[in-house]
Amino acid sequence: MPLKPLKEKIATGQAIIGVVGLGYIGLPLALAFAEKFRVIGYDTSPKAVDQLSAGHSYIDDISPSLVRRFLERSFEPTCDPSRLGECDLFIICVPTPLNAERKPDLSHIISAAEAITEHLKPGQFVILESTTYPGTTEEVLLPLLEKGGLKAGEDLGLAYSPERVDPGNKKYTIRNTPKVVGGMNEMCTDIASELYGAITTVHRVSGCKEAEAAKIVENVFRNVNIALVNELALIFEKLGIDTWEVMDAAASKPFGFMPFYPGPGVGGHCIPLDPFYLAYQAKKYGMDAKFIETSGEFNDFMRVHAVELTEMGLEQTGKSPEGSRVAVLGLAYKPDISDTRESPSSTIIETLVERGAEVVVYDPHVGEIETSLGIYRSTVTLKEALEGVDAVIFVTAHREFKELASGDQSLLSGKVVVDCKNMLDGKGNYVYLGIGKPLPSKEGKE
Repeated sequence: MPLKPLKEKIATGQAIIGVVGLGYIGLPLALAFAEKFRVIGYDTSPKAVDQLSAGHSYIDDISPSLVRRFLERSFEPTCDPSRLGECDLFIICVPTPLNAERKPDLSHIISAAEAITEHLKPGQFVILESTTYPGTTEEVLLPLLEKGGLKAGEDLGLAYSPERVDPGNKKYTIRNTPKVVGGMNEMCTDIASELYGAITTVHRVSGCKEAEAAKIVENVFRNVNIALVNELALIFEKLGIDTWEVMDAAASKPFGFMPFYPGPGVGGHCIPLDPFYLAYQAKKYGMDAKFIETSGEFNDFMRVHAVELTEMGLEQTGKSPEGSRVAVLGLAYKPDISDTRESPSSTIIETLVERGAEVVVYDPHVGEIETSLGIYRSTVTLKEALEGVDAVIFVTAHREFKELASGDQSLLSGKVVVDCKNMLDGKGNYVYLGIGKPLPSKEGKE
């Protein structure tokens, strides 16, 4: 059987791994496999490949020294799709965004599959890691791979193993985060499990759909719970209750509770998008995922709520957004990284401008952010961003902002300060409002 030799190749370290897509998921994975296997990293971006080939890194969690270490041994980045013909196993790690109608855009998966199919031969193996709705591997990827007459599960292997990379997380990495693996059949699951078992622990499931569903559940769970706490935050703001204090108190219960905290919405590639992937698939089977869709929409609304709080604060100083200068602090979607994918800041900037404000931005890790209104470039320093502004919105809990919050707050003096991440005590010489914080008394009464 064509697939049987793969087990021995993996066990002896002779397998050649092709990682398709060298982004936030693909590059860390490629370098993890490069510890034990020869890895060909394929990406359609010449700029990315040139950077890697020169020993540079464009991802926060990957140091240039790590890239250089494996370039000299077992990792070769390339834009040449013909190099895929040298590989025994392919791992697809490409983006799966939503289109303008908030429906799944699988074009990157399809393009990756077509590139692989050009060089596919019996005995090779394809694994999809991109986050997607249950059924994608068998309904979309499988027909593309079988176009040349090969039979998945017999002539070639096919499996799904969802990525679990958390950018900026130093505690949990590919090495100590279990990989869920589900194949077309038991043999495919065996081979894929053996491959991932070379770099981490493996949790097997019965098939591709179960593995796809597990990833969706992980992120829908977080999205729904964040939305719940965000709704509580809006209620507690009016009731004059500090949501953050309440959540910490509830978290003191050692069982039956898991704390989530409010904020200006969720960012990154997975949590804001995955609910809509599942909702899309549910509709194909005649079901409306109302609870899941509402959660995604509610978290999106929190971006607008951050602007509403800014308006409230400006009103207290006799101003309005129109004609005011507002500093948006934090462009990355989470602390101390440079990833701006689905960052709440883009919507906050757009909404402020729509309401007549002039916006200046600052992020110590990000040079610029793209919005529907154009590119906004970060000032060089925090001090520069705060000069002459009427209001400040703390969107991301970067270390630099926390240091300001816990130290000398004189730069904020006389301004409206909107705290989206519970970083300030609100006792400085400024007008303070925060997501999940009690509103000023006149705003808290109906």
